[in-house]
Amino acid sequence: MKVRGLDQLEALRDRLQRERDEQAARAAALVEKAAREQQERTAFAQAVGPVQRLRDRGRAQLVRPRPAAHPHQRERDEREAMREALSDEVDFESLLLTDDGLSFRRAGIGPDVPARLRRGQWALQGEIDLHGLTRDAARERLVAFLREAHRRGQRCVRVVHGKGNGSPGRQPVLKDKVQRWLAQRNEVIAFAQASGAQGGAGALLVLLAPIPSK
Repeated sequence: MKVRGLDQLEALRDRLQRERDEQAARAAALVEKAAREQQERTAFAQAVGPVQRLRDRGRAQLVRPRPAAHPHQRERDEREAMREALSDEVDFESLLLTDDGLSFRRAGIGPDVPARLRRGQWALQGEIDLHGLTRDAARERLVAFLREAHRRGQRCVRVVHGKGNGSPGRQPVLKDKVQRWLAQRNEVIAFAQASGAQGGAGALLVLLAPIPSK
């Protein structure tokens, strides 16, 4: 590098000095780090005491992936709570109020509500089909459906339980049980058998309680 003038010479000198200072600082940092690591190793060795290396048995150290966490116990508890909350043995006659067709209304609900429900005064906002499910599976699905529908603020839903045309003796398997389960849910304030166009004897129209205003 050719230097032209005193100013360039001084600038070159300053740059070389900065590079030397930086190299010295890096070297000092490395020395300090090595000394600190040595102190840590010494302190660890003194704390642990004498050790003996294990004999190499030629075994590979395999790290198996762990399965993802799954709340099995919580699910079992929830299923058990559902079974206890919805009994098949409830005295349904004490819960069922009848008008011209199969219907239910909770205390404090006007006697005309089931009829108005059946006539379609409330627009359907959801539906669940329990065809082909076992009793326990149908109960769990129904509880989850009602809880979610109520959480969303839905007021009128349809529950299809089937007419039993494909069942032994052509008797509906879930119909009576679904009626009992619905009558035990606090979200349900009324239900009525669906009209022919809405499923007839194979479905129920269910009126859910409004979400309390905050």
